[in-house]
Amino acid sequence: MKKIAIQGIQGSNHHIVAQKYYSDNIQLNECLSFDSLTDSLLKKKSDEAIMAIENTIAGSIIPNYALIDKHNLHITGEYYLPIHHHLMALPNQNIKDIKEVCSHPMALLQCKEFFKNHPSIKLVEDVDTSAVAKAIAKQQLKGVAAIAPKIAADIFDLEVLEDEIQTIKNNETRFVILQTKKPINQTNYISKASLRFELDHKRGSLATVLNVMSDCKLNLTKIQSLPIIETPWKYAFFVDVTFNSYDDYSKAKSIIEIMANNFKILGEYKNGRS
Repeated sequence: MKKIAIQGIQGSNHHIVAQKYYSDNIQLNECLSFDSLTDSLLKKKSDEAIMAIENTIAGSIIPNYALIDKHNLHITGEYYLPIHHHLMALPNQNIKDIKEVCSHPMALLQCKEFFKNHPSIKLVEDVDTSAVAKAIAKQQLKGVAAIAPKIAADIFDLEVLEDEIQTIKNNETRFVILQTKKPINQTNYISKASLRFELDHKRGSLATVLNVMSDCKLNLTKIQSLPIIETPWKYAFFVDVTFNSYDDYSKAKSIIEIMANNFKILGEYKNGRS
C-alpha cells in the first residue's frame, strides 16, 4: 500500500486528487503545511506526495517551486483539478443563521463576490478548508460555516447551504506528484518536462534559450522566475514544456544544458492535458 502525503486532511482538494490519480489502495499522510509534506517525503514517511503548484486565478505558488528545487524532489506526474467551493454547516440551519465563515485565505478571496451579498457574515482566515469543516462537526459549532469541497460535507456530515459560491466558475489548480527518487519512465510515455536553469546577465540570453525550444518543436506552457537567495538580483528560471517527440525534447535538452548554468531536470512525465 502506497503512502501518499497530501497538504490538508480528508475532504480537501489534495484528497480529491489522491482519489482520482491513484487507486483506492493508498494510505494518506495528512500534512497541514507544504513544509511538513516535504519533510514527510524526505524522512521516508511517505512514498509520494501531491503538491498544488499553480492556480488559474492565483497563479504560481512560488514557495512550492523553491521546495521542489531545494530538496531535489522529482516530479513524476501532474493532475488538473477544477475547483468548486461550497458553503457548509451543521444540519438544520440556513444562511441567515450563519454569523461566521472560516476558510483558507485563497478560498475566501475566490468567493469574495458571494459574501458581498451577506455583509453580516464575518470572514475568518484558517489554515485549511476541510480542517474547518472537521472542527465544525467535532465541536458542533452552530452559526459557523466552512468553505470546502463537497466531499468534506459527506465525510463530516455537514449540510451544503450554497453550491458553487466561487466568483469565477472556470477555476483550476494544477497539482504535481512528487517523490525523492528519479523514476524510470519509458520515453514513449513522457510528453512533458519541468526544467530549471540560470542564465548570465547578457542581452538576449533568455530569448536564445526560448528560440532553441521553439526550433526543437517544444511548446512552452509555463515560465516562472525565482530569485537566487545567495546571489542578489540573480534569478533561476523554471519552465514547463510539452512535446510530441521525445527526440525533439532530448535535442533541446542537450543544447540548453550547454547554454545555461546549473541546469536541472525537475521531472519528465506524461502531460496531464493529453
